[in-house]
Amino acid sequence: QVQLVESGGGLVQAGESLRLSCAASGSIFSFNAMGWYRQAPGKRRELVASIRSGGSTNYADSVEGRFTISRDNVKNMVYLEMNTLKPGDTALYYCAADTRPSVPLRYNPTLSDFDSWGQGTQVTVSS
Repeated sequence: QVQLVESGGGLVQAGESLRLSCAASGSIFSFNAMGWYRQAPGKRRELVASIRSGGSTNYADSVEGRFTISRDNVKNMVYLEMNTLKPGDTALYYCAADTRPSVPLRYNPTLSDFDSWGQGTQVTVSS
């Protein structure tokens, strides 16, 4: 059971930036993928970004070009740099891990692939 702890959320104005951090209790390199998803009232849960063990990344259309996911395998940390924030980015952001023993040969992470997550950190963007 991996433990994930998010931090870095806060209240910012539109156009500003935030960097979220996720501390993992296990070796993130041993996981199939790490990701960030968000949940906002009245909206569907959305996988914002993911990074596979090999380093390839994927982003939701709503954030591509503005957000960047990265990891530090030595520190077992995952980050989400969020630039040019918009009010629509307001949500509770969760760090997640795909810890399954195996994945398909053609692995493209989706929200349902992640089986572990943290408590979340709130991001609020005002106009």
